[in-house]
Amino acid sequence: MFIIVGLGNPGKEYEGTRHNAGFDVIDRLADQYHISVEERKHRAFCGKGVIGGQKVVLVKPQTYMNLSGESVRSIVDYYKIDEESELLVIFDDISLDVGQIRIRKKGSAGGHNGIKNIIAQLGTTEFQRIKVGVGEKPKHYDLADYVLGHFSKGEREIMEEGYERAVKAAELIVAGAIEEAMNEYNKKVVVKES
Repeated sequence: MFIIVGLGNPGKEYEGTRHNAGFDVIDRLADQYHISVEERKHRAFCGKGVIGGQKVVLVKPQTYMNLSGESVRSIVDYYKIDEESELLVIFDDISLDVGQIRIRKKGSAGGHNGIKNIIAQLGTTEFQRIKVGVGEKPKHYDLADYVLGHFSKGEREIMEEGYERAVKAAELIVAGAIEEAMNEYNKKVVVKES
């Protein structure tokens, strides 16, 4: 059993914002593997399915970002999974360029409130994660305004490629090949200007 959690904020007004990159990756996994993520449980939308022969639960917490850990804690307890090897969290990262992804086996919250809350709730930093780059906050911008803002048309196209890479990385991680995923996807991707 593998739990894949994508972080974001619930509600129409947050759809497609930088902070909802995790939700967007879950939506693409759900589409690709025909998994309906509509069951309301554990303060989240959940959906069960199979990816590469492995049973998975796709999760979109509905607690708002800063309380994501409450939903994750409930799911981890319910399925009695091992956080270190059977949990994958996908979230936005402002320290990575738009569409870049970075895979980690563990780590600090790096200033991300959703991850900070998950670490606090689980009592560990040892869980696998895919960070999806949403670009650095421009100077003089309020951080909240930036992460709750939308992508430009050009950025959206680059993000689509990033989401695709995140989906492929998730497939490898679920298959137990995180090292391979890190080797393949932690490289800087050169974006072709259109």
